[in-house]
Amino acid sequence: MTTSDFITELFCRIDDRMRALPKHSQAVLWPSEVVTLGVLHALKGVGNRAFSRWLTRDYQPLFPRLPERTRLFRLFKTHRQWTLRFLATPTVLGVADSYGIELIHPIREGRSPAQIGRKGLSNHRWIVGVKLCLLLNQWGEVVGWAGASANAHDTWFHPLIQRFPERMVILADTGFHARAGDPPNLKLCPRGTWDDRMLIETVFSMLTLISHFKKIGHRVVDYVLARLAFTVTAFNLLIQWEGLQPDQEGFIPLSIAEFNL
Repeated sequence: MTTSDFITELFCRIDDRMRALPKHSQAVLWPSEVVTLGVLHALKGVGNRAFSRWLTRDYQPLFPRLPERTRLFRLFKTHRQWTLRFLATPTVLGVADSYGIELIHPIREGRSPAQIGRKGLSNHRWIVGVKLCLLLNQWGEVVGWAGASANAHDTWFHPLIQRFPERMVILADTGFHARAGDPPNLKLCPRGTWDDRMLIETVFSMLTLISHFKKIGHRVVDYVLARLAFTVTAFNLLIQWEGLQPDQEGFIPLSIAEFNL
């Protein structure tokens, strides 16, 4: 499948879910076009300018009414709530964990009064950036997500877990334990127990390798949140591309490597 064929099919799949959403009378792009472009940016995993150059140079005929770069990214920021349509259905068993994303090098911390990221630990190293907490169902699809600065403790994400009190039992590591008490549907897993939690490490690995998600260059909170939202949407769409096919043991292998742009 060529990249043009992939983009066309991606648009069709997104449009199927957004067909009921009307186009504003003054809008240049349809809502499904905006989401498709946001997903492509998240999957490409490069900066705003590099993405705009790539899209304009190679795929302008697919989006003949493509707006100017800054207008396009303002559309992503303004309409990130459209991505909520692509969150997965909860299952009885779920997994949650956080993922550090670097915004600037730690040596540059504090140089700008407009800095939005904070210093925190991620994978035993210091970063200045944000945290993304993903909540997966038992198939590896993203049910919900939340963002915070990198210095936030994992207990900051308890409200995300509390959104599914009667529907999910959520496995998480002991970093999610709060002295004041944990949500009733949260099950803490000490190191070496519940291998099911490795599912979320697989998801983080795919985001790192395919979407280059460990470091992003946005400097405004709303644009960071838009990037998180469209990355989650891209992941949910791509792992379902051929359908979730379990093997003889009931395990569903996840892969998005073939969609690397």
